[in-house]
Amino acid sequence: MYNFDELIDRRNTNCVKYDALDIYFGKEDLQPLWVADMDFKTPDVINKAILNRANHGIYGYAKPSLKTYKLIQKWMKNRHNWDIQTNWISFANGVVPSYSAAIEAYSNEGDEIIVQTPVYFPLFKCVKKNNRKLITNPLIEKNGYYTMDLEDLKSKISKKTKILTLCSPHNPVGRVWSKKELEELANICIENNIVIISDEIHADLVFKKFTPLASISKEISNITLTLNSAGKTFNIAGLNCSYAISENNELLEKFNDICIKREINSINIFGFTALEAAYESGEPWLDELLIYLKSNIKLVEDYLKENSSKISFYPPEATYLLWLSFKNYDISHTKVNKKLLNESKIALNNGKSFGSEGNNYFRLNCALQKEKLELALSKLVTYF
Repeated sequence: MYNFDELIDRRNTNCVKYDALDIYFGKEDLQPLWVADMDFKTPDVINKAILNRANHGIYGYAKPSLKTYKLIQKWMKNRHNWDIQTNWISFANGVVPSYSAAIEAYSNEGDEIIVQTPVYFPLFKCVKKNNRKLITNPLIEKNGYYTMDLEDLKSKISKKTKILTLCSPHNPVGRVWSKKELEELANICIENNIVIISDEIHADLVFKKFTPLASISKEISNITLTLNSAGKTFNIAGLNCSYAISENNELLEKFNDICIKREINSINIFGFTALEAAYESGEPWLDELLIYLKSNIKLVEDYLKENSSKISFYPPEATYLLWLSFKNYDISHTKVNKKLLNESKIALNNGKSFGSEGNNYFRLNCALQKEKLELALSKLVTYF
């Protein structure tokens, strides 16, 4: 058994979530439930592996071993029933840097890239920073549940459309796309010669069956670059070790060329060490984590109902991120934000940062100890 209730003080550790509140919110006296990392201690198997490697005493340039590739291959097969080959895998120092590199690899300046909003903001920020044209394909929301608008998607595709960005599972709305949804989306892209960049970093943090897009068929795999990492799963995002997967050698080579050009293909030695320990021995910890996260989600759901709060959310099918709606309050998004910061004293992610569809929404990170979560909820319902 793992103790997810253990309180760990993260302040004064150069932690963005706690030590950058003043920078991002203009206040330090806030309880942080924003940045998508967890307040739980990283699994002991990972910490021990890092300490063991540190004891060697030399930290030169690192490379992945055959074991690293094999462990990713095994993890994908055991966890997601996806058969991949080791030569489909390439490493980079983060999913977002990889995404930005893939944009350059598969399109030219002025080309169109489709993003399904509301969505994790770097997925559209990187489009603009690479001088590509952002095309939004907003998700359809009904009673808090989101689906893809494929008719809107088809209407927005042009000869300049080169890439579609998929967030799977979806951040922030928490959807685990069904195989049928993914097939329908991919078939549109196949028909229009569009490459899919599939961000699957939350794939392990799911509460129902997850289907890797590229696992569905060889035809779909041939147009897909999958981006992943153990970072979110095992709370090791700060080690900056991610990997890309593609069965299409041409796609992978183009991606690798840009990674080399941008010098993002060199990984911290502790990143490789942590990844190997996680995928080799971290599964029991992950299984217990998912139970704890699910109970935290239920805690929030019950707490809001019991206190007659008008805040609502659809329980996510994946992630520890809750997409809270404040639409039932007759106040503006700006006023909600001010009440959260000045009265509830809680730091949440502003929904508008995920796109205009995030108006009157705020994202809450519930990956923390129940004691601290209950404290935050009490402050939340006092003013809402």
